[in-house]
This record gives sequence, structure tokens and C-alpha cells, in this order.
Amino acid sequence: MNNKNNKIAKIFKSKLDCESNKSPAYPQNPILLIDDEPAIANLFQMKLNKFGVTNIETCNDARSVIKLLNKKEYEIIFLDLQMPYLTGEDLLPQIIHDFPGLPVIILTYSDDLDTVVRCMKSGVFDYLSKTVDDARLFTSVNHAIEFRDMNREIQSLKSHVLKKELNNPEAFSNIITQNDGIFSIFQYVESIASNMYPVFITGETGVGKGLLAESIHQVSQRSGNFMHVNVSGIDDQMFADTLFGHIKGAYTGANTERQGLCERASGGTLFLDEIGDLSMSSQIKLLNLLQEKKYYPVGSDKSKQCHARILTATNCNVEKLIDRGTFRKDLYFRLHTHRIHLPPLRERMDDIVVLLDHFLKIASREMKKKKPGIYKELIQLLSSYSFPGNIRELKAMTFDALSRHKTHILSLETFKAHMNRQNHTKQAQNEKINTLQTVFKSLSELPTIKQASEQLIHEAIKRSKGNFSIAAPILGITRQALSKRVKRSPNKLDKN
Repeated sequence: MNNKNNKIAKIFKSKLDCESNKSPAYPQNPILLIDDEPAIANLFQMKLNKFGVTNIETCNDARSVIKLLNKKEYEIIFLDLQMPYLTGEDLLPQIIHDFPGLPVIILTYSDDLDTVVRCMKSGVFDYLSKTVDDARLFTSVNHAIEFRDMNREIQSLKSHVLKKELNNPEAFSNIITQNDGIFSIFQYVESIASNMYPVFITGETGVGKGLLAESIHQVSQRSGNFMHVNVSGIDDQMFADTLFGHIKGAYTGANTERQGLCERASGGTLFLDEIGDLSMSSQIKLLNLLQEKKYYPVGSDKSKQCHARILTATNCNVEKLIDRGTFRKDLYFRLHTHRIHLPPLRERMDDIVVLLDHFLKIASREMKKKKPGIYKELIQLLSSYSFPGNIRELKAMTFDALSRHKTHILSLETFKAHMNRQNHTKQAQNEKINTLQTVFKSLSELPTIKQASEQLIHEAIKRSKGNFSIAAPILGITRQALSKRVKRSPNKLDKN
């Protein structure tokens, strides 16, 4: 190696050290760049750093490669063909044989067609010239990481089919269950935890979607933070500012730079709850983030790489939203690479006993009361109830019952009263439907859905004297959803 190349290598190395201090380590396992010329290795390291690929190790002696591969797990190997002592082509068969599933990308100045064919037949992932442009280089790396993730997932699924125990039971400790179906979900979570693909969680309100998202993050053992945001009712500007942050002076009042959740969750997990309520313009922003893996802070023309895994959740039927034209089909397919449906409590009644006991322990500790005993009849009573509010409703019922509790055995009366109120509400709703049917029969011509919706909103706002917080529950929607409907309405809805 001549002095000129050594100087170039040192300059590159210096720049790399500065950049690596700013960037999070990505991918989780390092990429191994094998080239006998340090200047070339460092040049490609800089190229990859530009795209946020920062977890890179270099090796300048082909004789050390197998030893390195036996020491730790690598994500990808870049292999130079022309090296002293041991050529890349000589080394390749052993790597392919001993480390199946590890993508090998050839990096060479040679454009000999026979060499290309031989290497591709031996099982290399890609073959690149050292004069490759940056975009092609990054595309190859991105595809190799996705390939590696998919291989890991297949192996993990195979191993989980063969065994019933969990590898990381502590990660699920906040989810109280003895249900086989939920346990199967835990096994599936373990099998997909290590890859970067999005996870789409569905289920009714109160089933524990947020807790499962936290478990996915814990099982993945990602080094970054778990960041959670409810996107329901967030307008487009707030969505961009929340996820992407802003630079100083981006808009009036932006007096300082602000990190978005994408940056704060770098190397970790970003959980977007209530994704079904996201506006169409915000959906486009999220789609671009998933496709490009980069974003622009508000007010900036410089992109940043997103190294957070995206988890989303909704209690909506997204297929119906797509049919109505309020949710993008392409975004839906991007989000649900992995889909998990959490069943309602009424479909896992075997969990009533353990959940009740768990909530009684917490409530007793918080209220500084002795944990009471329970009648067998209470379990039977609860098992006959449909729990529209799911686990969250059972928790509220338990806390309320204990706060009124005076004897050593927990009374059934508070639970019965709550269930009667719910049944009364359901009965009142049925009566309301019957009244509506009578009204419809008296009309010679039905109003359009749009007209009926606007009239209902107008009447609810009128009855609540313009208070959206009161009007929204009357209509059975959130305050944010009501605000969005009012803004979208072509007719000005009077608050009086």
C-alpha cells in the first residue's frame, strides 16, 4: 500500500468517525466490508453512511474473514474478488456453505462475464462494480437486509412451531392471560420480533393493543426508545410536526429546533395508535416514510433516515374504510406485512379469573385495602357478560367494586349494577332504533347519508349548545372526529 493511499484512507476514516457519532447504529448487526485496500473500504463506508447505514466493520485481510464470521453475526458481507493471499472467489464457497442465509455482495472492478456468472451460480446475493452509483448501492443493501430479515423470520417460525415455551416470557409480563390463543400470538410475536417490517394490530377498544406493541418492542431488544402516539384527530400539520419535528423558524412560534418521534425512536419502535382515523394527506406522508425510509423535518430541505420500526393499531375495520375511500389501499398493504388480531374478552372467558385476581391485587395495593375473597358466583356472573369495553371495562368494574367493598368477600352487587346499566343503555338504543324506523316509514323520500349525517351533527351541536365535548358522545364519536366532520362539511354548521 503506497503513502498516497494511506493518506486518503486516513482522511476518509476521520470523516467517518465524525459521521458515526451523529448517526444511530443501523442495521442492528454490522455489515462486513472485505477489501485489501483501506481507502476503497472507507470510501464505500462513507457512501453507505450517507443513507444512514452506519453499523459497518472493515476487514483488509481475507485470511481473517472466517474467524470474524464465527465470532459474531453479520447482516451482509461485501466481498472484493481480487485480494492477496486468498481471493474472494476462493473464499466464497466456504462462506456460502458455513453461513447459509448470509447475503454476500461482490464488489469488484472486474466486469468479466464468466466471473459474474460463476459467482451468481455459487449463491451470491448481488454483484456490483466498484464504480456503482450511490442509489444502486443503497438499493442492493436495502434488499439484502430485507432478504436477511425474511430468512430469520422463516427460521424463527419453524423453531416456534416445534416448541411451546417462550424465549422472552418477561416481555409479555404486563399481559395477563392463560388463553391458548393469546399464547399463540406471543409465539408469533417472538418469531417476527427481530425484523424491521411493520406490524398491524387490530382489535376492539380495551383489548390491550398498546400493551402488545410494548411487548413487540421488548422482544425485539432494539436499543432505541419505544415512542407511542395516538394519531386520532391530529391534523396534517400536527402529524408532520409530531413525527418529523421541525427546524428553528419553520413557522411562527418555532423558536427552537424540535426532534420528531421518528428521530426520538431511532433504533427503536414507533407505535401509531388509532391509525384508522388518520387524514388522507397524513396517510400520504406515512406511505412515503414507509417506502423511502426517510423524511423531511418541517421547514427543512434536508432529509433524515428513519431507523424506527413502525407499529400501528386500530379498532376500525380498515377494509370497510378502504371501500368507503377514507383509507388508502397502498398504505394498508404497506402497514400489514405482519398482522395481529387481539380477540375481545368475550372470546377468551378463561382469562376472567386471572384478570380479576390481577386487578384486585393492584386495586388493593393502591387503595391500601386487604385483598378480598370472591364468590364462585361472581366468576359465573362475569362469564355471562359480553364486556363491550373488554379488559379495560373489567378493570374499571373491579376498582369500583373494591372502592365500595366493606366485607371480607367481594360483593356481586356492584358488578350487577354496572351490567344492568349497560343492558339498560342497550335497551334504550334499541328503542331509539325503533323510533327511527317509525320516522323513516313516515317519509316519502329518504334523505341521503350526507344529509342525514349533517342534520344529526347539527342537532347534537344545538342540544349541547355548541360544546363539542358534549356533542361527540351523543353521536357516538370522538371530539376529534366531530371536529373533522364539521370542517369537511360544505354547509356551515350552526352552533346555536
